[in-house]
Amino acid sequence: MGLNTNRLEALSKRFDEIEAGLAELGARFDQDRLIALSRERSSLEPTVQAYRAYRGVVREIADNEKLLADRSDPEMHTLAEEEAARLHDRRVALEAELTELLLPRDPNDDKDVFIEIRAGAGGDEASLFAAELARMYSRYAETKKMRAETVSQSESESGGFKEIVLNLHGGAPYRHFKYESGVHRVQRVPVTESQGRVHTSTATVAVLPEAEDVEIAIDPKDLDIDTFKSSGAGGQHVNKTESAIRITHRPSGVVVSCSEERSQIQNRERAMQMLRSVLLDRKQREADEALGSLRRSQVGTGDRSEKIRTYNFPQDRITDHRINESFQNIRTILDGDLDRIVAGLQRDERERLLSGGGTNAA
Repeated sequence: MGLNTNRLEALSKRFDEIEAGLAELGARFDQDRLIALSRERSSLEPTVQAYRAYRGVVREIADNEKLLADRSDPEMHTLAEEEAARLHDRRVALEAELTELLLPRDPNDDKDVFIEIRAGAGGDEASLFAAELARMYSRYAETKKMRAETVSQSESESGGFKEIVLNLHGGAPYRHFKYESGVHRVQRVPVTESQGRVHTSTATVAVLPEAEDVEIAIDPKDLDIDTFKSSGAGGQHVNKTESAIRITHRPSGVVVSCSEERSQIQNRERAMQMLRSVLLDRKQREADEALGSLRRSQVGTGDRSEKIRTYNFPQDRITDHRINESFQNIRTILDGDLDRIVAGLQRDERERLLSGGGTNAA
């Protein structure tokens, strides 16, 4: 399969246009346009750099072939043969890299996300596990220079979470976290278990890309908005005032809440962001079902009832069931070292795309 050089030339030209546009913004600051152009530039840069390196190698090969055709200097001819082998390998490597870079990208990859984590089966142990997952995601986000904020949380008596919602910003969160949706299962001996028996508990995770205002239209008449006193973080201030917001979208039955900001206005804005994201996710899933695809890929259907990963403490092993791969050292991974697992899932996604097996994107 040959490279689509016409498309690559168009991307290279667009990259130059973006560079010029960013230079012009130096004279008149436009934050929205700056963000949009910067994101587009960031998404194009790896492909454009690889293509320009490829063009350079093609030129070098053409020049070297002229030397190969001239046999008047045996020593020079030998050097040209050695160079030809090096240039060939370099060209093959760049063609493979560009083939991957030209694969369809998930349109949500660069978006910020909401991550909903809920304790499942297992009582207190499940809520403690939910808290560990929230901590793992926050730590992993930090290593990727993302900003993690708590939107809402409901604590259990054991000190874990019945439910917690995180909002991650910057650094293309969806690209790294989209594989986390589903059921996470933990097998270990609970602290409260006196006889040392291994228990199995679960937590469910849903990763929702943030929706833009233009993607989902919400009629204010369809909303019931309630205020309540927060019991989460924030000290006495949030407990004395009804700053927390709960929004119910009557047509869909979706209920979201935000209790971590200081004011009703901030909590309402954050809750509306989350509502748009939930409704967009539902809309996309319905469209996928209608097409009969339902995002069939290595990340599964995205169904929250699907078991995707097992955390086996007695064997110090985490197994991701979608790629049938196990990873040692649970504690390090729970401290935020998710790169090995994410890299394996991303690699599997690329392989499926290259073989025509589809992607997680609709």
